[in-house]
Amino acid sequence: MKKILPAAALLLVLTVSCNRFRTQVYEDFLVMPLAAESPDSLHLSISLEYVTGGVSPEAMEAINGAISTQAFDLEEMAGTLEESAVSYRENLIDLYLNENEGQEGLATWEDEVDGLFMPDWKGKKNYTLSYYSFRGGAHGIMTVSYLVFNPSTGALLTEKDLFREGYEEPVAQVLKQHIADSLQGEEGLEEMVNLEAVAPNGNFYLDADGVTWVYQPYEIGPYALGILSATASWEELKPYLKQP
Repeated sequence: MKKILPAAALLLVLTVSCNRFRTQVYEDFLVMPLAAESPDSLHLSISLEYVTGGVSPEAMEAINGAISTQAFDLEEMAGTLEESAVSYRENLIDLYLNENEGQEGLATWEDEVDGLFMPDWKGKKNYTLSYYSFRGGAHGIMTVSYLVFNPSTGALLTEKDLFREGYEEPVAQVLKQHIADSLQGEEGLEEMVNLEAVAPNGNFYLDADGVTWVYQPYEIGPYALGILSATASWEELKPYLKQP
């Protein structure tokens, strides 16, 4: 099938400066019919904040590379964030056309990728990535992932950077209790969550309240419960932190 070339909207907007840490937002919006006069179309929306200054070139490359690989599900960084976004766009168009040829009336897809820096915590930069995908059926799927950066180096902060050896089980117990407490009084919900699956999962961010872990749909409960989270306070985590 001959590819229909859509009008592109590839923009670099919203320059932000805060304590010399500078960012821009890469945006791409696309609505492309499956074929001429088809009722079905591909909807693509990308909005990703990324670093443009205020850190070393090496840190900038590391931060933007981590954002790109997570946002576009890459095994490794290949080119700039903008180049990765364009490649993602073109691959999605090819996939949509190839998989839906001749399937009018059942072939609308939606794909949304959004990324934004959150408030800092003690010099660490939190970043949130949300992804929504609809490929037909009863509903789409949304996930939210978090990255925590050391802006000096661009390195991603991991749980092992935060916690002492052996933290997994005691922290899991803290999180299980918080999830269980949040479900009390909600008839029928407590039975829907698999508390045994609640554990530190690497998907977290930091703020004044403590460390918040986030669980995707189906990770610890059914789709109907959506994205779940549990926050362990700094006081609760103090025995397990490398630097209380």
